[in-house]
Amino acid sequence: MIDLRTLREDPDRLRASQRARGEDDSVVDTLLSLDERRRSALSGFESLRAEQKSIGKSVSRASGDERQALLDRAKDLAAQVKAAEAEAVALGGELDGLLMSVANLVEEEAPPGGEDDYVVLEEVGEKPVFDFEPRDHVELGELLGAIDTDRGAKVSGARFFYLTGVGARLQLGLLNMAIQQAIEAGFVPMITPVLVKPEAMAGTGFLGAHASEVYRLEADDLFLVGTSEVPLAAYHSEEILDTSSLPLRYAGWSSCFRREAGSYGKDTRGIIRVHQFDKVEMFSYCRPEEAQAEHRRLLGWEKEMLEKVEIPYRVIDVAAGDLGTSAARKFDCEGWVPTQGRYRELTSTSNCTDFQARRLRIRYRDEDGKPQHVATLNGTLATTRWIVAILENHQQADGSVVVPKALRPYVGLDVLEPIKRPASR
Repeated sequence: MIDLRTLREDPDRLRASQRARGEDDSVVDTLLSLDERRRSALSGFESLRAEQKSIGKSVSRASGDERQALLDRAKDLAAQVKAAEAEAVALGGELDGLLMSVANLVEEEAPPGGEDDYVVLEEVGEKPVFDFEPRDHVELGELLGAIDTDRGAKVSGARFFYLTGVGARLQLGLLNMAIQQAIEAGFVPMITPVLVKPEAMAGTGFLGAHASEVYRLEADDLFLVGTSEVPLAAYHSEEILDTSSLPLRYAGWSSCFRREAGSYGKDTRGIIRVHQFDKVEMFSYCRPEEAQAEHRRLLGWEKEMLEKVEIPYRVIDVAAGDLGTSAARKFDCEGWVPTQGRYRELTSTSNCTDFQARRLRIRYRDEDGKPQHVATLNGTLATTRWIVAILENHQQADGSVVVPKALRPYVGLDVLEPIKRPASR
């Protein structure tokens, strides 16, 4: 959540952030009013409580009419203290509830606007030119015995699939290469839980505007994660981190689950927009003043991975209205998909500043020994969707696919060759 001190000292900053996101900026005045009323109620409660304590001490020394008057006043004060405390608690709950609904403060450099208002920062690599009609990843996957969407739909429904044979080897190789790169960069590899408590999901900002995207197991009050960002962020919840250990960097490998609510009719063919996929996610805890530099480092590691798989890509600066609840700034790397003639998101890296850490109560001690909230950042290092771009960009006329050189040791093959699919569909 946002810092109340920042809100009090610079309310116009939140107003500007809300407008950049395309959201209502009147929430600022509501927050300020609630904050003032809560503080006033707390002050009143503390004054009454102090008087109550003072009278309590005086009663033992008084006698006669004076003692009775003090006892009567103490009785009145007890009721007033109880009412004042209840008012302060109620206002505090209302304020906290509203704060939890407000998105992070947008970095001033982030472009304003919505989904289509991104800014292209750079384009890297040459788009392939084919002397044949290129196949899309679904047709290639069938020829290679790598992707089976028909049986995925038969067993689990729409937007599910099997990776089979070389498809499974390709994903495992890709994610293993991502983990190896992360280890070499100093990240601690993690295999994370995919079921988390509501506190973890809410703490990372996924139960607000994005709640419809999340699978919930109501009988157990647990949520399936859409990214290992969630368990990685919650890993140090309620902790004060060793300052000398910052930045702390983790690379989490997990399956991810998304309901894809609201995407009816979009990307129904293939494995671009699906309910389940695997991903290696980078996650970093650092000092807030180091967050912007750390953000650029995460982007650099994403670009390094994309260059290893030899995919043409572009980097975009995501507009404020498309950042999601927790991000103050987000960069996406989008890979070229030849049969669609467009770039599609392959990685995303977000600077969440201290927004998640405030919700999850993750802190470190500054030079004066005072606890301060850390900044949290995340970034995709590889995911199932990359298979789409790898197959399509490296395909040959006969339906075979050349494995990128850096990936070959992890896949164990130089070329993926077409095979016959099993019969009896």
